[in-house]
Amino acid sequence: MSAVPVARAELHEPPAQWHRVLTLLADVSLFIGTRSVWTQAATHKLVLAGVISVCYASILVTGVLTLTVRRARSLARLDAVVLVTAIALTLCAWALNHAGGDEAVLTTQAAKQIVGGHQVYDQPWPWLFHIKGVALTATTTGGYDFTYGYPPLTPLLTAPFLWLGHAGAPATLAVTVVLIAGTVMLWRLLPTPWRSAATMVCLGFSFLPMYARQGYPAIVGLVLLVPVVVRWPRLGAGGRLGASGIARAACIGAACAAQQLPWFVTPFLLAGIYAVRRGELGGRQAARVVLRIAGVAVLTWLLINAYFAVSEPGPWLEGIALPLTQGAVLHGQGLVDVSLYFTHGSDRLDWYGHASMLLAAALLALFVLFVRRLGPAATVLPWCAFYLATRSQDGYYLMYTPLWLAAAVTVPLSEFRKAWQPRPRWLTGPRRRTALAAAVVLLVTPALVSATLAVTGRPPLRMDITAVRHSSAHTVTTMTVRVANTGDDALTPHYMLTTGQGMNRYWSLAHGPATIPAHTTATVELRAPKNGFPVPTAKYTHLRLRAFTATPQTLSTKDVSRAELGVEDGSGKK
Repeated sequence: MSAVPVARAELHEPPAQWHRVLTLLADVSLFIGTRSVWTQAATHKLVLAGVISVCYASILVTGVLTLTVRRARSLARLDAVVLVTAIALTLCAWALNHAGGDEAVLTTQAAKQIVGGHQVYDQPWPWLFHIKGVALTATTTGGYDFTYGYPPLTPLLTAPFLWLGHAGAPATLAVTVVLIAGTVMLWRLLPTPWRSAATMVCLGFSFLPMYARQGYPAIVGLVLLVPVVVRWPRLGAGGRLGASGIARAACIGAACAAQQLPWFVTPFLLAGIYAVRRGELGGRQAARVVLRIAGVAVLTWLLINAYFAVSEPGPWLEGIALPLTQGAVLHGQGLVDVSLYFTHGSDRLDWYGHASMLLAAALLALFVLFVRRLGPAATVLPWCAFYLATRSQDGYYLMYTPLWLAAAVTVPLSEFRKAWQPRPRWLTGPRRRTALAAAVVLLVTPALVSATLAVTGRPPLRMDITAVRHSSAHTVTTMTVRVANTGDDALTPHYMLTTGQGMNRYWSLAHGPATIPAHTTATVELRAPKNGFPVPTAKYTHLRLRAFTATPQTLSTKDVSRAELGVEDGSGKK
């Protein structure tokens, strides 16, 4: 009964200096990206430009007051002002940039299919990718993925916004609204002095609102996991879930029905809950608690997916597994950069995927083995596995960083002091430390070996450009390439020219064999996509001829000079 008066008394006390600094940092973070949005609005959306200018004033006044207010209550009110300002800026940015990218247009089309009673999964929609700014996902089979490859919750949430109509706007609005709701929820769930951290991480740095404006379903999964992660070791305390626990378990299932990333963090949370509950209640009671949580989560997941599982079972199952099976080309900021940029490819690309899965399993095993030390890191450890994956994109790391914050603030190490840790006989005794170190090495070695195999692979194809044709001085229309297969397998390569980071469209095969037998050389003529390939004249643009194969997955790269393409550089020299 005395907790509330004490809390109120604390609000009348001077705020801690670290609370001032945190509020100020959140306030300062709102400047990031605001100028570009204001510049865009000032040209044709003067009302929005005026709103953004008012937000500037709010940021400045809040900064002054943050450093001068005398009471914790006043600083807590300033935290709310920072949150409202961030929401206003997020909505202004959406109003100016709401067309979205490939994720948004696919989600919007999926919502339209649902409303119209049509099939959602395994339905290619290539016309969506003619929209300006919508990127293609190239696969090692020489094609592109035009289908929807996520669980159905996000299209279901998008359906009420279809009245917006054009491009991916319905999906971008749905996901942006969800992000704002999730930010407010995290803000409310955190202790008062920490609330501005939620504003800063969710809205202040602009990267999560950017992903929301692209319509990423992962944002929906993130928001649904927020109430789960806050104080998650207390879920099922005393052997009871209660209404709150059931709701949080349902959120796990709903998050898994929104996107695939929650699939990776859920096992860590369940393992951690089991360890904490077993330390409190014993093995049998802990198992019952975890089974009830898992049961509610699975039931929720099934209810959301039921219509699709019944109406299109095969395509639905293939669709929700698509990111794991589509064979997309390498991309990202992880270990794959060795094969993409630092060497000329690898004939063992499959081992990146093996390394990623083995590392995920190893991290889960290490988490269980050392849960008293690693418990608070349950929301961070799963993403380490993606550093070894073939699609090692920064979004896999940063989109779920609000969960890192929620755990850091509400899940102290002390929560795991009595958690159960498996200690078989060979991990105990006088040589316990040596045995535990050996266990760590044993668990991570398969992933490290797989990663080593991937990065040390050699490109199986040697390519030389022997002739080119142009439609203009700087536009190549066809290339003749001599290709030597140095490997032991017949390969069916698919070719593209890339400029710097990322991938371009594939070139079509005009003449020559599609499949090149092992240890043979062939000459192929390639036709550029669309109306030709415009060769950049800037010297710093790195041109590469890449050849991907699907079975086995390989990459072969040749650095290309402008002279080989018969194109002058910016200085007028070939």
